[in-house]
Parts: sequence; structure tokens; C-alpha cells
Amino acid sequence: MAQVVEVTGKTVTEALASAVRQLGCSENDVDYEVLAVPSKGFLGLFGVKPAKIKVTKKESAVPAEVSACGVAGSQQNDEETAAKDINSRQNEYSGSTVSAAEQVLRAERFLRDVFAAMNIEVNWQQQDGEDAVTFNLEGEDLGILIGKHGQTLDSLQYLVNLTANRGVAEGRVRIIIDIEGYRARREETLMRLADHLAEKACRIGEEVHLEPMNRHERKIIHMALQDNRRVSTYSAGEEPRRYVVIVPRRRRRRRNYESNDCLQNRYNEE
Repeated sequence: MAQVVEVTGKTVTEALASAVRQLGCSENDVDYEVLAVPSKGFLGLFGVKPAKIKVTKKESAVPAEVSACGVAGSQQNDEETAAKDINSRQNEYSGSTVSAAEQVLRAERFLRDVFAAMNIEVNWQQQDGEDAVTFNLEGEDLGILIGKHGQTLDSLQYLVNLTANRGVAEGRVRIIIDIEGYRARREETLMRLADHLAEKACRIGEEVHLEPMNRHERKIIHMALQDNRRVSTYSAGEEPRRYVVIVPRRRRRRRNYESNDCLQNRYNEE
């Protein structure tokens, strides 16, 4: 009775190499049927599917133990060839040969797939900088891509970089996604907010806690107030709820009934 196995692998070649090892014969001694072709999944990130094949050993195939020099030698050659193919594909996936231009192309393909899936028409201008490549998106009703305080835009940018840099150990290209100058406007808003809240902290003589922000926006607040001699800033909390605290250098005097010990304990806790 013919031997039949079903195997999976990253590629059909890899699956076939695994099957002939299990059956103890060469590729010439088997017939196979492809049950599922490999798939990179949605946008190359999610739902990745391996190749799956059904392999049948021919009844006329010579067992491996009959001819150690013949069949075994052929099997070894097949395995070596398959191993070289696998290593070659692994090296390709590792990104060792992925150029900066290819990473940018990955980002472009990702964006096109996302916008096609969302059924929206978006154009962009590419700007190459010293430390990053910026895609300035343009279109109608793109607020859905920005989200509250740019959270959706930041998530999109994260996924674009994840796709562009996949498997790249060195020489990663940093991709910035912007929408009609939103990031510059947001930075100006944050700088005005920082000045306003610094004045408030000095006026009331108390710390002012800002709403949670991402790392980039917290940095904008810190930099906006770094030369302000009346306040200092620090970050508190845990991601993703980390926030900036603005501290007046001259605090409001406490009421007389508060003892020095209480004040000292308060400052130690802060």
C-alpha cells in the first residue's frame, strides 16, 4: 500500500523536502499534490499561512536501505539542495540585503493596501530627510486617519515602520506619516499649551498634571519649558497613560497649621 503523508512548510519546496525525509526516499520517488499555497497574509503581517502538500510514495520506489550509495546519496543531495533553498529564503527574510529604497517601497505598498481596504483615495508627497523619510498624505476627510490627538496617525505610522523594517537588523529607514501638516500644527498647539499651563502652575503654586501623551508629545512639552526658569517638568505614570507634570519652582506657602514635618514628608513623597 502506498505511503501518504501531509506536511506543511514555509514553501512548497521546504514541505516537499520534509516529506521525502519522512518517507525515506527521493523526490523522484514521490507524487505530490499542493493542498494550500503559502500566503503572507493581510499586508504581509497577519494571517500568514504555510504551504501544505499531500505526498504519496510510489509503490515502485526503492527503499532507502536497499541502496545506501544510490538512493541515500540522492536523498542527501536533495536534502542539501532543500537546505540551501531554505537558508537562502531565511537570509532573504532576515533583511540583510534589504536596501533603504526597498524599505520605502514596502511602506508605499502597505499604505496603498490600507487605503484600498478602507476604500479611500489618498495621495502623498515623499520628503527625504537626513534621519527619516516623510510621507505627507493629502485627500478629503482624512480626519479618520488622524484620530484623537493623532493617536490613529501614530498607530498607522507604527505599522508602516513595522512593515518597512521587517527583518532588517541594521540600516533601518525611519518613516514619518503626516497628514496635511497636522504634526506641525499639533506641535504648535502643545507648545502653547505648555506655556499656558506653566503660567497656571506658577499662579497657583501647585503642580499641574497634563493628560496622558505619547513619548514624542511629552518630549515637545519638556523642550518647550526647558529654558523656563520658573518651572521644571518630569514624566510620571506608566505607558500608555504616562503624562507630564509641570512643577513651579516657587511653591505656594502652606497654612500655618501645617507643621514643617508635614511639609517635609510631602516633598519627600513628590
